[in-house]
Amino acid sequence: MSENLLETLTTAIKAGKRKDAKTATEVLLEAGTPPGQILAALIAGMDDVGRRFKANEIFVPEVLVSARAMNTSMQMLEPELVKAGLEPEHTVVIGTVEGDLHDIGKNLVGMMLKGANFKVIDLGTNVSADAFVEKVKETGAEVIALSSLLTTTMPAMKEAVTRIREAGLSVKVLVGGAPVTAEFADQIQADGYGDDAASAVEEARKLLSA
Repeated sequence: MSENLLETLTTAIKAGKRKDAKTATEVLLEAGTPPGQILAALIAGMDDVGRRFKANEIFVPEVLVSARAMNTSMQMLEPELVKAGLEPEHTVVIGTVEGDLHDIGKNLVGMMLKGANFKVIDLGTNVSADAFVEKVKETGAEVIALSSLLTTTMPAMKEAVTRIREAGLSVKVLVGGAPVTAEFADQIQADGYGDDAASAVEEARKLLSA
């Protein structure tokens, strides 16, 4: 029974069916299904969403609907994961750089990272270089994800990377946003670049396994 329900949960995440995802998660938890198995079903669903998004088979609205379904399940699952000692292995600090108030792209990346079982600390928008540095020191995050949606705030992204390097933090820096390119990422000495939310998750995984 639980195997069928785990498949149902994965399918609900793929389709963005929040009620179905909630019901399946509730029944699985009541049946005593190990929380790690439920988490794996959620990750499988979001990985499929990421793959289809990258292939232009689905678009931002569908990804957001799936991410919300995943978040509904995660709210119920998180206490059980903590009890079982299955908290996320890796922490990411994410934010939009100073001078930039755009957050849709950042939020999408944050949701996708959560769906891939990263602990995500979202600093919001208009985040100073110092705030990024302080939060990494405070949390021990292994990845910092910087977003910029305006060409005028790309220098702030460069400044943030410079300050992170000057602080001597052993954190991987991932950058992205509409005006940002792989070439710019190289120029400012970022460790990785994601041209969309799914790519950002892939890149974060790659940076941590390197």
